Amino acid sequence: MKTLVLANQKGGVGKSAVATLMAYYLRHRGLRVIAVDLDHQGNLSKPLRLAGWSAPEAGHAGHLLTGPLPVLPPSGAVLVPAHDSLLGFERQPTLHTPFARQFRQFLTRVDGDFDVCVVDTNPNPDIRVIVALASADCVLSPIQLNQEALDGVISLLNHERIGVRKIKAVLNPKLQLVGLLPTLVEPTPFQKENFLQVINHYFPLMIPLSPAAGDFARIPKRSCIAEAQAEGQRLWEMKKTAARDAWVEIEPSLRRIAEIVVPTLKSPSDGARPE
Repeated sequence: MKTLVLANQKGGVGKSAVATLMAYYLRHRGLRVIAVDLDHQGNLSKPLRLAGWSAPEAGHAGHLLTGPLPVLPPSGAVLVPAHDSLLGFERQPTLHTPFARQFRQFLTRVDGDFDVCVVDTNPNPDIRVIVALASADCVLSPIQLNQEALDGVISLLNHERIGVRKIKAVLNPKLQLVGLLPTLVEPTPFQKENFLQVINHYFPLMIPLSPAAGDFARIPKRSCIAEAQAEGQRLWEMKKTAARDAWVEIEPSLRRIAEIVVPTLKSPSDGARPE
């Protein structure tokens, strides 16, 4: 099983929407997926619940750090939802190491039951993010194209406590940064300029889709994505033409990310089982 963590130290960048899209897409490609929501706000849990992603649910995400570990239902799509108790873990410093150990134990226990674990994290730098990154295989960072978010990339990489480089060096040498994923991208001059700034400053961290110049993974700003989140729907199943058009734009980026996380994943034309 591969574990993909969505992380960004700034809220409002579409991180949970990307986590939801990745969970849907990986399952659509025939993989067994478990989604874990470590953000107490539950922005991954809400759309997956509405979509009937996992019934019955297996405890809640707080149990993954404190125990007892939940017994998961026999399903290829399981949600371990957010819970208010997640807010209190940062205030228990003597238990931080046991929290991390318990979460790793959980991932080890379900390793043979799933192909991918998608973990959504909270934006504030606390023990939940450390726990996730300390056991993850891959981390993907959605970012918004504004100066505040661009400045946040430095913190994402170099934060003294939860920076990807620190986690990789001290706690988890296998951790791979998939890259930066610009979200809420609009075809305006301002956004195009910011996109160029991201490419110029962080070119090695971008996710190329093809050899063509400037062809990097991105998620456009489309109202239908927010509608899909609110209604618990998959974009490609929505009846609106705008939703289907948005899916055509988004699918190549999700496909590339999926292939990085799961290198053995077959291309859609190779007989992957759709759901």
